[in-house]
Amino acid sequence: MQRRYRRPKPQKDPFKHFLINERIKIPQVFLIDEHNNQLGVMSTIDGLKKARAAELDLVEVSPKANPPVARIMNYGQYKYETEKKNRRAKAHQKTIELKAIRLSFRIKGKDLETKQKQAQKFIADGHKVKIDIILKGRERTNKSLAIDNIKKFIESLGKNTKIIQPVASLNGQITATVTKN
Repeated sequence: MQRRYRRPKPQKDPFKHFLINERIKIPQVFLIDEHNNQLGVMSTIDGLKKARAAELDLVEVSPKANPPVARIMNYGQYKYETEKKNRRAKAHQKTIELKAIRLSFRIKGKDLETKQKQAQKFIADGHKVKIDIILKGRERTNKSLAIDNIKKFIESLGKNTKIIQPVASLNGQITATVTKN
């Protein structure tokens, strides 16, 4: 069987909607200069001449305004700074994952302690923890015991846990979600 190469999807360019210099087809624009002074409504050609005189670009920043707003700025520098700001914001994002811990109906002793330590570690790391028990066969007749097991497990995690989703039962699965308080 032959493997096929998948071409990566093109990244969306956040600057694609900006019209620059000669690409601005509107006859009149509201012009803002490089020092944020409002120069008022003038023809696009005059705005382009002022931008060329300042050795900068004329960028249409608000195309839906009436008349559209254009600003005289260094477009390359603006693009670089916004990309840098977006990268910095993405680097400082904290992702919270949902970790799952599956208990059995008859779990006791060291196995239960191991699951508790694991859940406490996840909670200490700032993750949400989903605790579930899947009931099989005749275990389904004793749902109340399984619910009590989950409640005891949550209590054993300590006081620094907060219940996000209370104990819920759906078919043969009993779940609850907790996180750091």
